[in-house]
Amino acid sequence: MLRLWPFCKADKSIDDPAVRAKYGKLSGAVGIAVNLILAVAKYAAGVLTGSVAVAADATNNLSDAASSILTLVGFKLSDKPADKDHPYGHGRMEYIIALAVSFLILLMSVELFKTSVDKIRRPEAVIYSTAALVILLCSIAAKLFLAVFNGCIAARIHSSAAKAVARDSLADMAATGVALAALLASKWTDAPVDAPLGIVVSLFIFCSGFGILRDTVTLLLGKPPERAFFERIEAEILSYDGIVGVHDLMIHDYGPGRTYASAHAEVPAHVDILKSHETVDLIERDLLHKYGMHISIHMDPVITDDKSIDNLRALCREVLDSIDPSLTFHDFRVVEGVLQTMLIFDVAEVDDLPLSDEELCRAISEQLRKIDERYFAVVNVDHAFN
Repeated sequence: MLRLWPFCKADKSIDDPAVRAKYGKLSGAVGIAVNLILAVAKYAAGVLTGSVAVAADATNNLSDAASSILTLVGFKLSDKPADKDHPYGHGRMEYIIALAVSFLILLMSVELFKTSVDKIRRPEAVIYSTAALVILLCSIAAKLFLAVFNGCIAARIHSSAAKAVARDSLADMAATGVALAALLASKWTDAPVDAPLGIVVSLFIFCSGFGILRDTVTLLLGKPPERAFFERIEAEILSYDGIVGVHDLMIHDYGPGRTYASAHAEVPAHVDILKSHETVDLIERDLLHKYGMHISIHMDPVITDDKSIDNLRALCREVLDSIDPSLTFHDFRVVEGVLQTMLIFDVAEVDDLPLSDEELCRAISEQLRKIDERYFAVVNVDHAFN
């Protein structure tokens, strides 16, 4: 059973779609209840005070309730298992919901901006009311709770949808703060101070919504995994006996808890292929069990017991170090000919390397030919997916 508090503790099953769905439904249900109560209370406060900011804030709470409904529906849909039309599951529905919430936030910022401009053109006095003051203070407290609540859920299950709702709550606090400032100012002036403040807050809310939109679009387009996670998977593969190298690791995100990957694992050429295949199968099963990651590993046999090839490999390592020590290479092969020796290998790209792919390949070839004119380098530059 899902505990309501403390909801920030670690949970080993957070990648389980069913567990994530429970958290999402909890986030949606709490958001709907709180926002409906606030909408009714603030609408009453707006009528009592005549404050356009308070009335607009009440309407905003209705849109927030709609956002919570979207969150509730989104997590329910994302929990659906894979089917014929969606073989990788429905996990990205969370991202689509976050995108929808960002549009609602942007819409709210535009409406608040328009309302504030109209208030400047046709100013109306705000009537001070202690009851309204209490309602607005309670609203800020409630929104702070929702921001922390959804923020903790977002951090716990790494949910972009919950993160979007948390940011929405913070934006709502700012909007309600404008209404509160106008209400307090009404004790000393009849000027519509909430109008210019409303414009400022609408711009703040717009920036918040745009930030959510940008982050979500990045996820939908295919954001690479965190470098630390990428390196952890590489280290896991290399930790198995019989694996001497790993490269071309690609990790694909199909929604939280739904990760698919592929990699090339280098295995000694002299080892029985059945034994190497058994090792690769074990790695695939272990990664699925430990990280919920479906990975397909391709075996690359490399010669590790030939001294002449080892020497040529070390020579290439020295050449790469002279260009940039952070350069790495793989799939090293040697083809001996009568007039030349072909050194064939792939080089992994390096960030901020002041050389184009062609310039890098040419630099490697030139340095090898300086060492021995018979060396002919066939170099391919691999571009990272992390």
